[in-house]
Amino acid sequence: MYDLTDINQIKRLLNKNGFQFSKALGQNFIIDPDVCPRMAEEACLDENTGVLEIGSGIGVLTVELARRAGKVLTTELDTRLIPVLADTLRGMDNVEVLNADIMKLDIPRAIEQSLGGCGRLVVCANLPYYITSPIIMRLLEGDFGFTDYYFMVQKEAGERLCAEVGSRKAGAVTVAVAYRAESELLFPVSRDCFLPAPKVDSQVIALHRLEKPPVAPVDQTFFFDMIRAAFSQRRKTAANGISSGLGMQKQAVFDALAEAGLAQSVRAESLTMTQLSALCDALYKRRDS
Repeated sequence: MYDLTDINQIKRLLNKNGFQFSKALGQNFIIDPDVCPRMAEEACLDENTGVLEIGSGIGVLTVELARRAGKVLTTELDTRLIPVLADTLRGMDNVEVLNADIMKLDIPRAIEQSLGGCGRLVVCANLPYYITSPIIMRLLEGDFGFTDYYFMVQKEAGERLCAEVGSRKAGAVTVAVAYRAESELLFPVSRDCFLPAPKVDSQVIALHRLEKPPVAPVDQTFFFDMIRAAFSQRRKTAANGISSGLGMQKQAVFDALAEAGLAQSVRAESLTMTQLSALCDALYKRRDS
């Protein structure tokens, strides 16, 4: 059994398999001995829990998940790491490694084949910085049966994902997350906890799926089109972004703002979820304007 937090052992293991780090894939492996156990403990895993891990790396987090969960399905995009994982996960019969891209994976089928029979499904992942939001939104937008998600992300991204809607740090992704989940900042992770060390610190966050969204806009697709447009020009007013992004006349947008009880000069980041929903409904009536 390897000590996957021992830099010398890791380097020997990687050299044995001819592995070189890929900047394009955002590969930074955790070497701090406390981070992954703490992350796995935060997930409250038991023998009834099935875990989907995204990005196995060399298996540092995978090992901790396997020690606590009933079943673990871990995906790894980099084919070069598959033989490494065969070494580091040897003897762990409750783990299945899938050489796959999570953005292309048939998730329902993978769950049925590998995590079937588990009463609770969660996601745990140390996400590459370059594709954090697309992965999170794919998981949240799909009805895959996960109740909780535990992600290690770039510190700034974590703060934005978990920001309060209506606060200065809020963005379009903040609203998209808050529409589907309750978010929580768990603990920070220093850049020194990784090999190689990235240029920024990280943050572990939790997302707990909501049974239903906190608001009910008249049209969900239009709501998110409006959100993307409103936040597309952060230095300008929401009216400018919406008019440009949705191709609506400025006066029609002003009329919708007035109907929603909002000033023409309001900025998207200052709007609460309730206000955004009201604005969506008012705009929807004028969408052909």
